[in-house]
This record gives sequence, C-alpha cells and structure tokens, in this order.
Amino acid sequence: MLGVISGAHGVRGEVRVRIAVDSAEPLFELSSAWLGSGPGDPEARRFEVLECSPARSGEVRLRLAGVTSREDVGGLIGRLLMAPSSVLPDLPEGEFYGYELIGFRVESEAGEAVGTVREIWETGAHDVLLVEDDEGVRRLIPTAQELVNQIDREARRIVVVDLPGLLDPC
Repeated sequence: MLGVISGAHGVRGEVRVRIAVDSAEPLFELSSAWLGSGPGDPEARRFEVLECSPARSGEVRLRLAGVTSREDVGGLIGRLLMAPSSVLPDLPEGEFYGYELIGFRVESEAGEAVGTVREIWETGAHDVLLVEDDEGVRRLIPTAQELVNQIDREARRIVVVDLPGLLDPC
C-alpha cells in the first residue's frame, strides 16, 4: 500500500493521496495503480496514473484516467492506493514496510498466541500494531525495538516481550 485517497483537489478529478510510505518518490514513478479496500480485494480497480504532483506535507495529487470530476473522486475516498512492491525501494536488513506486517501472527516470548496484525497506526514516535485475536479482542502494541523481540518474515510471525500490561485488551 502506498497511500489512501483522502479527498478531491479542485473540480477536474484530481485526487489527494495521504502517503503511507516513507517517501513520495515511488508515487512519482507510477504508470498505474490499484484502488481497493486492501490487498486481495476482488473489487479493486486498476487506474492509469496520468500525473503525480507534490501537494501539502504528507500528500501527493494524482490525476487518474477516467476520473474527471469531483463527483468521480467521491466514490474513491478511503480507498487504498496499491501497486506492486517492486516500485518501492529496498529497505535495509531488519526493516519492513508496514503493509508487509498485516496478517502476521503475534506471540509473546512465552509462546502465548496474541492474535493477528489487522492494522498499523502511525503515531509519530513508533507505529502501533492493532492485533486482534480469534474472539475479536483487540490489543495495541507499539513497535518500539524494546517491545518487539523478533519479526520472522518467512514464518509471518512477530514475537513481543512479556511485559506486564502490554498484552491487555484495549
């Protein structure tokens, strides 16, 4: 996921995109992108990207083929802007794009199942994992290095420290 459609810009169908990656640079290289509710969305639609330009801090403006009015944009607000991960720059060893962690299982150091990562919230200091168990109980777990013991990409598993209160439901 590269960003989220946050609104219209002007009356000719340009969309404002709140950036969900560290840099807007990959968005300036897009020739096409998918808009949907998430990875694997069967109703996601592919759009040709005609133009990408800088906007206010944390946003870019896109002009998409077939989106020509403010009314067209209305149905796209809240949609995720997605593209193949090949458009993103490689990260240093041990770093991850947030979208990669969605669906990872979370366990405590003692092996207790905590749940599955459903969302990632950007809060400034550290991102926060929204983890939900099989009964729908949700927990918020900061991604601070002191709290996340291990991220295993192959096993799609995150191990967090056993810290009193950390795994309490929210």
